[in-house]
Amino acid sequence: MTVQPEEAVSSAASGAPAFRRVLLKLSGEALMGSRDHGIDAAVTRSLANEIAAVRAEGVDVAIVVGAGNFYRGLAAAAEGMDRATADYAGMLATLLNALALQDALEKDGAATRVLSAITVSEVAEPYIRRRAIRHLEKGRVVIFAAGTGNPYFTTDTAAALRALEIGADAILMAKHGVQGVYDSDPRTDPNATFLPRLTHLEAIERGLKVMDTTALSLCMDNRLTIHVFELAEGNVSRVVAGEEVGTIIRTD
Repeated sequence: MTVQPEEAVSSAASGAPAFRRVLLKLSGEALMGSRDHGIDAAVTRSLANEIAAVRAEGVDVAIVVGAGNFYRGLAAAAEGMDRATADYAGMLATLLNALALQDALEKDGAATRVLSAITVSEVAEPYIRRRAIRHLEKGRVVIFAAGTGNPYFTTDTAAALRALEIGADAILMAKHGVQGVYDSDPRTDPNATFLPRLTHLEAIERGLKVMDTTALSLCMDNRLTIHVFELAEGNVSRVVAGEEVGTIIRTD
């Protein structure tokens, strides 16, 4: 089920959360703050605090985290490494971020589980759809690591897939340093125009760098709404409360 704008406005007015269950997609860069690489502990704690507050309001929260702060498969492939090998290394890097986020969340009092698409039984549970849903029903924050478990698929595709598998109402994409979706890259084009609303098909046809095409197509086919917004303090809570923050991608 996808929440429509009228329902979101009504929820925001009543103070009730606009969503029952969400999947939060975080890039690896979101955890490194102003560092050149790795994890910024203060940024991770701040993010965990906000996620824990959303969970405390009764919203089921699942997270897919990337690994751009440690490793980029495409970049490694371009340097000569086999693409599949590079992607598997990237999956392992997402696990580092998942464990760091789990530690920060549990220090905030939130019960969490890390579910990995590749077997690392000493530190994470294997991904099983019914188990993930059961954890959410018990009020735990679920962190999905290792993408889909397959090379050639990005963590964007993993986010779309997991959101559909757990019955999430929407994907929340927290972007590092940008307000939402633009018609060109605002980092290089000073005339880039902010786009508050889009359909999935428009994003695909215009080649906008929101998600990869596979992920966007999956969301379009299943009418799963995507909220793209800046990873700034309070924005996750605002989106969950029903405020229109950043860009909304929806196929009615």
